[in-house]
Amino acid sequence: MAAAKAALTEYERRRLENIKRNEEMIASIKRKANDLSTLIKSSKRKPHRIAKPGKTPVVLRRSLRSRGISPDSAQETAIPTTPSPPVSLAKQKGPLRIVDDFVATLAATILDAEENAPLHRRVESLQNEVESWNPASALSLVPENTRRLLAGRILTVCFFPFLDRRLLAVGDKYGNLGFWDADFGESEGDGSYVYTPHSAPVSGISLHPFSSSKVFTCSYDGFIRLMDVGETVFKMIYSTEDSIFSLIHHPNNTKSLYFGEGQGDLKMWDESAGKISSSWDLHEQRINTIDFNRYNANLMATSSTDGIASIWDLRKIHSKKPECITTAQHARAVHSAYFSPSGTCLATTSIDDTVGILSGPSFDNWTTIKHFNQTGRWLSSFRAIWGWDDRFLFMGNMRRAVDIITVEDKNIVPLESPFMTAIPCRFAVHPQRVGLLAGATAGGQIYIWS
Repeated sequence: MAAAKAALTEYERRRLENIKRNEEMIASIKRKANDLSTLIKSSKRKPHRIAKPGKTPVVLRRSLRSRGISPDSAQETAIPTTPSPPVSLAKQKGPLRIVDDFVATLAATILDAEENAPLHRRVESLQNEVESWNPASALSLVPENTRRLLAGRILTVCFFPFLDRRLLAVGDKYGNLGFWDADFGESEGDGSYVYTPHSAPVSGISLHPFSSSKVFTCSYDGFIRLMDVGETVFKMIYSTEDSIFSLIHHPNNTKSLYFGEGQGDLKMWDESAGKISSSWDLHEQRINTIDFNRYNANLMATSSTDGIASIWDLRKIHSKKPECITTAQHARAVHSAYFSPSGTCLATTSIDDTVGILSGPSFDNWTTIKHFNQTGRWLSSFRAIWGWDDRFLFMGNMRRAVDIITVEDKNIVPLESPFMTAIPCRFAVHPQRVGLLAGATAGGQIYIWS
């Protein structure tokens, strides 16, 4: 036995130690969930009643099946009107304890996938893989890749960066945070997990770059919460009287969390210090998106309802009088500004019915592409996102389709399917797997094109 241990490499030894640690953590989560579940069942109070002052609030899972909705028939089912638990719980500024028989399954899924995940693939390898690839002919939608997950209109969606697991996190207008494991097994429930950490729309989700079991969310309620799956709790990170509209980690400094607050303020939360370390007044109205350049993390892009998208250099941004590198002025609100995978272009989306492309050495070349972006008040605004290279953009189409925009010739091809029964508004591409595109709708549906 001793000889066998001695034969292990340092990598294998550390991997076995991590597996043992994760198994102990999952066992602890199961014990906590069972104890809290027993406590609730033995109580004479109804589970959804508000906890007394001083008691720890409880966040309950509310999957489709627990609400009596079959995932297969969800497209024809009316939207549930009352999120769970009561909104008053999510308004409390303290931690929200998760009481859920399935949280151990979610924790095991994330921790196992994280343990076995390979190193992040370089952008160059992804671009080489799609060099002669056309998404209009390569992508398709099948019924098992559709799911009605949340009760309300989805504002944000993202993939976990696991190469061998299709796991999504989404947030809706009721303050719900949902997870869909599209590769769930029969013993793992239905692959849906829904919680309510906020009392208002979830406007942003950011996964910790090196620990996917830590999920950060922001909301119009002015809260930033951290869902720590390993500790089965939603922690309060930051609170303000103003709404928070966007959220992102700095790619090279995981302790720095950037977010757009109120009417045009950008703030940086220093996790080590536990406070706001920097604040800038960048726009006249709210900041809808924040994005960092993959190849130069000093470059940051912001989009705003004031009609401007800007690129900033963090080394030259000053609190008293911030100066940007360049701006793109639209006629109306700009709802997104994202750098391309190579970092050489910036795509902006405005409700003035254009998609803008900034390119060139100083991002001073400006072209626009016409696209109908009038979604109205009941749908989330369209936001064009890049695929896995600089050739294509993906965004919503009011005819229940995905528009694929070829940047070079400005050609637009709709991607359609009889299984898409609603208008997709918000999108995410898998950061590690070429050909996985998720779209989210105003009815709480998720579609995964592959």
